[in-house]
Amino acid sequence: MSELKLMKGNEALAEAAIRAGCDAYFGYPITPQSEVLEYLSREAEARTGMTVLQAESEIASINMVYGAAGTGKKIMTSSSSPGISLMQEGISYIACAELPCLIVNVNRGGPGLGTIQPAQSDYFQSVKGGGHGDYRLIVLAPSTVQEMSDFVKLSFELAFKYRNPVMILTDGALGQMMEKVEFFEQQPREDIITGWETIGKPDDRPSNVITSLHIQPDKMEQINIHLQKKYKEIEENEIRVEMIDCEDADYIITGYGLVARICQKAAQMAREKGLKVGVIRPITLFPFPYETYFNIADKVKGILDVEMNAGQMVEDVTLAVKGKIPVEFYGRMGGMVPTPEEILEALEQKIIGGAK
Repeated sequence: MSELKLMKGNEALAEAAIRAGCDAYFGYPITPQSEVLEYLSREAEARTGMTVLQAESEIASINMVYGAAGTGKKIMTSSSSPGISLMQEGISYIACAELPCLIVNVNRGGPGLGTIQPAQSDYFQSVKGGGHGDYRLIVLAPSTVQEMSDFVKLSFELAFKYRNPVMILTDGALGQMMEKVEFFEQQPREDIITGWETIGKPDDRPSNVITSLHIQPDKMEQINIHLQKKYKEIEENEIRVEMIDCEDADYIITGYGLVARICQKAAQMAREKGLKVGVIRPITLFPFPYETYFNIADKVKGILDVEMNAGQMVEDVTLAVKGKIPVEFYGRMGGMVPTPEEILEALEQKIIGGAK
């Protein structure tokens, strides 16, 4: 039976990890995501036997994830922006070694230590490969506390389907706000052996070596070719996007995560003024729904991209439309959250005014 609870976003995510049959969590406290570790420390082991360990640092925690993920178990970590920055080397190792795991970034304002308030300034770091080398994470962007829960289960499914790390990219506001959540039923912790894990050497197969170190350039090139082929397959099969009131729209507002919810209110206010405005919300930031924007560009007069940063996803939106229509940007930075009124004003000034 599913269960309905009123919960904070971070706690809903942690509860979902338990219910998804997560085997281990390694992390380090940092505001505004510390409730994930706190909740798991309090709830997880007694209910499912899940291992929960506070590491001595973010660098230690991501390398614990690297080692544990090599056994084929469901492993996760969480942090916030500066902590994720410290994890970048380990994330690159994990991507090259093709290990499934879940990484949660509850984004806060930067650069530097910045503020504990919500932001979206980690978009580039998350979707372009924040560490060294040509790698990609699958990146999911929830916009509700319900999705904070639902995307945990989905993340593990995608991680194991493609043997690739998955990131849930959210923000401090969603992490801290409380909403109703309908939880999925408890899933068992599984002991599935697929053959690539490092679990000891059976007599019927050669030993497995999991590494990201390959000295010979021809071998390293072949690994890169294999990875790029996998990323192409992900792009072909795993794009998720929500389109709201776009059928008759003359203009589009787009944003992801929390901002997408504010964009919906701005679009509603616009329609009350007689303006036909729709909203596009990318749910997967990688793979990015380029085709959705390209196709809508034949039907609308312009797109306003809204983000809590200086302008990052707007580059992908601009690439997607291939010059067919204007794309303008409106953003707030440093932990400031845009209001629907600000977004509507920006739409009228930057897009609608320019289209007349």
